[in-house]
Amino acid sequence: MRNILLALSYDGTDFSGWQRQDANGKKNVMRTVQGEIETALEKLLKGPVTLFGSGRTDSGVHAAAQAANFLSPIDSIPPEKYVQALNSFLPHDIRINASKEVAPDFNARFNATSRTYRYFIHCGESPLASEMRYVWSIHRFPNISVLNDMASCLKGELDCATFAASGDQSLSTFRFIENAVFFPDGEKIVFEITANAFLWKMVRSITGSLIFFEKSGRDASHFAKVLASKNRSEAGPTAPSTGLFLWNVSFDGIRRHA
Repeated sequence: MRNILLALSYDGTDFSGWQRQDANGKKNVMRTVQGEIETALEKLLKGPVTLFGSGRTDSGVHAAAQAANFLSPIDSIPPEKYVQALNSFLPHDIRINASKEVAPDFNARFNATSRTYRYFIHCGESPLASEMRYVWSIHRFPNISVLNDMASCLKGELDCATFAASGDQSLSTFRFIENAVFFPDGEKIVFEITANAFLWKMVRSITGSLIFFEKSGRDASHFAKVLASKNRSEAGPTAPSTGLFLWNVSFDGIRRHA
């Protein structure tokens, strides 16, 4: 039995998120990334396989570097060969980009020490048609200095309840944020945030709030008060899923609370 770690990417547009959705005794009642890969693994390995992801992306959210592991009952397949083997069974909006063997007790969720998301915001008149699925188009160029002043409040161990979506079932709303910064990218600006983990829709809520407050003439002191309020009604609108990518998963940092 080999424990195989996959690095994968996907276009989340046509998926109901990462997590497999079962109901009334039926598997995969909605199209999900986990469901599609487990179906491919079952075809390849001739039996049911459970895939453990490093995190759950929401409906419509993309990934440049998701990580997931599974236990393979077939030792005859070299670990690196799972890339080509699985891609032959998968739809084109999911690609396995790397595969390797890891320790028997490794788990992509519990061994991950941080996750990095990037949110892409198009600021020009109109994005290319090929970009529409991957950006939020706001048709203006916000002040990056103001945005970064507000984003500087997002550092260290914080109660992020203000930015948790209704229905979030996390046991704690505290998260350790390592970094949050905006930077320019041609006609786009990119918001990058790294934390040990995220609440449900937290990144989209933060992104939408920062853009809304900057447009409204607010500053870092206002954003700090909103963060401290722990009140979702004080936050701004939630940004759409289109511009959000799970950008990187790290396993070599400090393990903090989930």
